[in-house]
Amino acid sequence: MSRTQVRRALISVSDKTGLLDFAARLVAEGVEIIASGGTARALRAGGLAVISVEEVTGAAEMLDGRVKTLHPRIHAAILADVGVSDHRNQLYAENLAPIQLVVVNLYPFEEGVARSDISKSEAIELIDIGGPTMVRAAAKNHKWVGVVTSPDQYEQVLEAVAAGGLDDELRLDLARMAFYRTARYDSAIVAYLESLAGDVPERMMLALDRVTELRYGENPHQPAALYSERGRASWWNRANQLQGKEMSFNNYLDAEAAWRLANDFVEPTAVIVKHANPCGVASRDSIQEAFLTAWECDPLSAFGGVIGINGTIDEPTARLIVSNFVEVVIALGVTDGAAEILSRKENLRVLTAPPPEGDDLDMRRVEHGFVAQQRDEVVKTKPGKLPEEWESVGERPLSTDLLIDLRFAWIVAAHTKSNAIVVARNRAAVGIGAGDQSRVGASERALRQAGDRAHGAVVASDGMFPFRDGVDSLGQAGVVAVVEPGGSMRDDEVVDAANEHRMAIVFTGVRHFRH
Repeated sequence: MSRTQVRRALISVSDKTGLLDFAARLVAEGVEIIASGGTARALRAGGLAVISVEEVTGAAEMLDGRVKTLHPRIHAAILADVGVSDHRNQLYAENLAPIQLVVVNLYPFEEGVARSDISKSEAIELIDIGGPTMVRAAAKNHKWVGVVTSPDQYEQVLEAVAAGGLDDELRLDLARMAFYRTARYDSAIVAYLESLAGDVPERMMLALDRVTELRYGENPHQPAALYSERGRASWWNRANQLQGKEMSFNNYLDAEAAWRLANDFVEPTAVIVKHANPCGVASRDSIQEAFLTAWECDPLSAFGGVIGINGTIDEPTARLIVSNFVEVVIALGVTDGAAEILSRKENLRVLTAPPPEGDDLDMRRVEHGFVAQQRDEVVKTKPGKLPEEWESVGERPLSTDLLIDLRFAWIVAAHTKSNAIVVARNRAAVGIGAGDQSRVGASERALRQAGDRAHGAVVASDGMFPFRDGVDSLGQAGVVAVVEPGGSMRDDEVVDAANEHRMAIVFTGVRHFRH
């Protein structure tokens, strides 16, 4: 295995984390440093002697710094195949020495466009041109050149330089990372420019980093891993796992479902999810009461479930949690006393996390492609207030209590796989029918689960009732109000059925199918 001894390094970095120490240690190993613009100034201010890019090119920076390293004397020194005599002769004729190490990190475009207040002109100026060009040149010529694109790589490279040079394996690995970095950078630029044209982009590039390998996928015979979009701050990569086994493939999907639903409520709310569907949801004045009520919805399904709590877990709530079998708990916070109680179940995964942002595209895999859509969101209103789009179409008037429960049930239904029926009473789900092939089937399952609790309850349906039979079954069970999108050819018959059963009925004008 051959090594490339580093005699000359070109450094041009935007992120100057660890720069001075890195460059000083290179100099101590006898490496000559060429640096551009601000990098040269920073190194000189730190007491290091460097050669400026202008000294190599004989040309000053132009166009407010847009052009400084885009020069044949820079790129020839990077791209020369020094194993070819003609290349060596051309460098000699131009009085150029080859560069064995290129250290470049790019203008912070991804971080810049993540700001809500950035203007288009500011974003354009953050598009790096010279940096990616040098990175690609060095990566192409990795047979002779090492390329560093992140301060995270400094220590590894310094150890190699001190050991006599960068070996073949390291140079190849650095090149792979470099090409990925420029591809990821370009994908961020594409995404930003496409976002200026509309909500659903015409073109899309995904740049994903593997965060970790998972034990297995949905089933033990399926290899799996977790990937993250660089530059995007999701709730799960900002989460803090306090205890428990590593998160599994299914854990992540269930936690996503539980956490999004819990954070669609502003009042203290506990959510229990099983197989990506809620099987218990309740809003109360305290987290403890919310959890206890949510568990009562369907204790059989809640066994081994994933818990989402949009507040801080206290000691009484922690005692309730550990008295049951739970896979994952995710909350905004956990008190010290609650953490000690939860730690008694050492396999229980406990996470604290910020609320989900919810502004990304919802994407699902199809063979060799994706379908993508804007993420479905429920219009948030305060409890007891009728959203503007909602229309009360039945004879029975809507009380404030009914509105509170209808709003609650509607939010839960929007997070439940279609066909979905949610029976709710006093801001708690008492019956949930999820993923049924027919709306009548979903109603029957939800009512069977609710039992006597259906008397005086309300129901939300994620889609319209195409026939009156669904409403008839609800009315016969004692349901007093229903909220659904409306829009069926037989809406009049559905409303008539509601009136016959003395049920209030609300059309929302929007559906929330979830496949």
